[in-house]
Amino acid sequence: MKPVISIIMGSTSDMPVMEKAAKLLDEMQVPFEINALSAHRTPAEVEKFSKEAAARGIKVIIAAAGMAAALPGVIAANTTLPVIGVPVKGSVLDGVDALYSILQMPPGIPVATVAINGAMNAAILAIQMLALSDEGLAKKLASYKEGLKDKIVKANQELKEIKYTYKTN
Repeated sequence: MKPVISIIMGSTSDMPVMEKAAKLLDEMQVPFEINALSAHRTPAEVEKFSKEAAARGIKVIIAAAGMAAALPGVIAANTTLPVIGVPVKGSVLDGVDALYSILQMPPGIPVATVAINGAMNAAILAIQMLALSDEGLAKKLASYKEGLKDKIVKANQELKEIKYTYKTN
């Protein structure tokens, strides 16, 4: 199967964060690829990747970066595909620097941005985009979301069963 989502990281040190996205895509049976490319260290490769992604069948790009976090914006500047930026915590500013860098894109170069280290939500957002034209994926997504609700209902029930001396319910 050809990948339809591409996960790009500025460094392999971002893998512990991005692994959450990869695991969810795998669980939902969405073909994806994963690469490390740096906007600063491999700019020619990032530009080539960005310009060729659509022709290779990629539909959504999830780009993770920390610190200056240029990668998502550089990719977005070189493609018409949707780009989801994942700011990665790692600098002395706890990822806030990356968050601001990804959020503050100039007009015409949008990057959807999730929370710091929010790879799971980036994957869900990418799946939601694809599910607009894929009924089977839409059903899997609906089931996944129902499972999230069921987890909370179960957890709440378990809380009610715990006995404390001063608990009133």
